[in-house]
Amino acid sequence: MLSAVIITYNEERNIRRCLASLRGVADEIVVLDSFSNDATPAICAEFGARFFQHSFDGHIEQKNRALSLATHDWVLSLDADEALSEPLRQTILGLQNREHEGYTMNRLTNYCGQWIHHSGWYPDRKLRLFNRKKAAWGGLNPHDKVILDEGLSTGHLEGDLLHFSYYTVDEHRQRARKYADIGAKAMLQSGERGYSIQLLVNPVSKFIRNYVLKGGFRDGQAGWTICTITAKETYWKYKRLMELRKTNNER
Repeated sequence: MLSAVIITYNEERNIRRCLASLRGVADEIVVLDSFSNDATPAICAEFGARFFQHSFDGHIEQKNRALSLATHDWVLSLDADEALSEPLRQTILGLQNREHEGYTMNRLTNYCGQWIHHSGWYPDRKLRLFNRKKAAWGGLNPHDKVILDEGLSTGHLEGDLLHFSYYTVDEHRQRARKYADIGAKAMLQSGERGYSIQLLVNPVSKFIRNYVLKGGFRDGQAGWTICTITAKETYWKYKRLMELRKTNNER
């Protein structure tokens, strides 16, 4: 038995595609919503999802809360802007004997209508199918990840998890600024310090890594845009961290 688990907030443009891809794969669909004011609740009701609501207090916190609402131990955790490709659906359906406690899959991102195969965005391997009794969401907000209990093994599934990330470049910029702020606050809470040299070195190294070493140039104009905004997000994050630390020190 398999539970699909999703968190949402105003995802009416994405959630239908996500839920449709889970038909015939999941025995139940659990949605934890952060009080959407669009059509998200109604669309989830159409698909017979078990629908819950709770105020959002962080990606990691909300996703772990959603896991607790599943009735089956094995879960498939998706974001609302993701969907199973048909090859991945078939792989999951054919997984009769689960020899591992978790399974990874490659995530393929659609950026403003173009599938991105480089730029540090692919294969973007994600652990999304796992035994929730032996794993939890961790990492550093907003870049959460599933962490299996120590010593447990993972397998890899064929087929792509389709990620419909940004519909416009402006949307990407806005979310990058938001994530930079969230990331800076999480880094501050973890005790990380920000140094002036990081404002130069980290963004430049991130751009070189994604555009040159990870082949972002092969994605054309989209690759240049992605790698540039990603580098800027790194700059904004460390700049914000330094601002927050200065404010704390002045108190």
